[in-house]
Amino acid sequence: MSSVGSGRVIVIGGGLAGCEAAWQAAQLGVPVLLYEMRPRVMTPTHKTGDLAELVCSNSLRSDLIDKPAGLLKEEMRRLGSLIVGCADRAAIPGGGALTVDRTKFAQAVTEAIQDHPHITVVRTAVTDIPDDGPTVIATGPLTHEALAEALRRLIGSDFLYFYDAVSPIVDAETIDFERCFWGARYRDEPAYLNCPMTEEEYRRFWEALTTAERHVPHDFEQIPFFEGCLPIEEMARRGYLTLAYGPLRPTGLRDPRTGRRPFAVVQLRPENAERTMFNLVGFQTTLRWSEQRRVFRLIPGLEHAEFLRFGYIHRNTYVNAPVALRPTYQTKVRDDLFLAGQLTGVEGYIESAAAGLMAGINAARLVRGEPLLVWPRETALGALAHYITTADPKHFAPMNIHFGLLPPLDPPVRPKDRRYRQMAVRALQTLEAFIRRHGLRRGVGKYEGWETGHELSGVAARLRDGGPAPGHGHEDPQAQDDDEDSDETHQEPGRKSTDQVGRHRGGHHAPGDQAEDDASMREPQDGQERRGLGDGHEKLGQVDGPDSLAWMVAPGD
Repeated sequence: MSSVGSGRVIVIGGGLAGCEAAWQAAQLGVPVLLYEMRPRVMTPTHKTGDLAELVCSNSLRSDLIDKPAGLLKEEMRRLGSLIVGCADRAAIPGGGALTVDRTKFAQAVTEAIQDHPHITVVRTAVTDIPDDGPTVIATGPLTHEALAEALRRLIGSDFLYFYDAVSPIVDAETIDFERCFWGARYRDEPAYLNCPMTEEEYRRFWEALTTAERHVPHDFEQIPFFEGCLPIEEMARRGYLTLAYGPLRPTGLRDPRTGRRPFAVVQLRPENAERTMFNLVGFQTTLRWSEQRRVFRLIPGLEHAEFLRFGYIHRNTYVNAPVALRPTYQTKVRDDLFLAGQLTGVEGYIESAAAGLMAGINAARLVRGEPLLVWPRETALGALAHYITTADPKHFAPMNIHFGLLPPLDPPVRPKDRRYRQMAVRALQTLEAFIRRHGLRRGVGKYEGWETGHELSGVAARLRDGGPAPGHGHEDPQAQDDDEDSDETHQEPGRKSTDQVGRHRGGHHAPGDQAEDDASMREPQDGQERRGLGDGHEKLGQVDGPDSLAWMVAPGD
């Protein structure tokens, strides 16, 4: 593979993903032009011109190694992540969460980027997609209108969304299957897990739903609802039986335990082939997260459900990644165009930075004439990339990292806390073998050696011995086309346009099985504790050359 274009990488967007992408490419010795429109052009949510400004919560969620967000951060540390490294240095007390002094964090990222000898920061808005070499677009949910239009023209209007609607996802192991049955409304197949309700159960659910506390949007989040994609609580307020004749209608379903049609039915759709997680069909909502947990546990079979993702309605700009992206974060329409951050369909601060890390490394490898990489599914990094590029495009919605995205352990491990530890062990062992195999730069982890003392997992052993990880196949895809409650709030609730929802999500009013599909949506996380700014955090030490922030790179690497 030959080097591409001008021998440099262009990164558009100075948020978490863009800064991480620029840093990773520059650390590989590749010149980077980083474009950021602020402060010349401001957004409704940003207050400063700092790079990587946190506009919502100052928490990057759990920092515990046996939690999905904690595992993802540890993997990023071991790859020399700028964002996680700066967060560690700007940390303030936050219990088990990585909580930061937001001002010191943004200033640390800004200084590191501006002081890097291979990065040039250009403060201007980019309104078209460059065509003179590898480019990473990481402009986030508030992408400049002109650039969003250029992206829409390039990848197709059907695959670029401006609002999304997401239903909650529950952990399969926490569902009481004895209270549910398999079936579909119009076909004799076990397509959905059905939670039947008596009229009394429906009444209690309806009363709780219509009186539950909702998220109060900011001014810039105010977008009127439309009929094809209403929040479930909004439908319930229209009348006692609206849900029973809408998304909870029992048409075509009989409970095999009673032989009778239930009064109402909540349908759960499997989110993956392994059926380890289930989506509550049609349950897009603006309820506060604590209220979702309380109200939705009134559904028979979900009394003890644990939520891998809560529902919300969310303003966003993102692509239908299964259609538009490769697992290398390249677009399918242009080999040298990469996307990163929330544009790709990942959700959350740390997930956005993780997408930037992988996109930045691959963009630099393209310049250097090296094969592009697909991270193993057994890692949190690889699980994210795998999910967004292989999910069902008809139901695709942005996703946080959680253990349901990683392949199940074989043989299964119980109880859950032990299983999660074993999945984290497997992930770190696999990542270490992946780093060595491809000669990647090794950063310093917070949990160095934590995974040692365990038997080497099968996939890690295969990578060590030079064989492919299962299910990954070709290493150069250019030739191929909870866990815990989050302390991080999403940036802008809203929703998609009517025709997009009708085409990609289904609608409550549509006949047939299309109406079983959720008009999937998600809400900003709320009720988060805001802590005071910390002090006494040392300034990041600088050294010459591409190994600036030397504390992030192991000596000798």
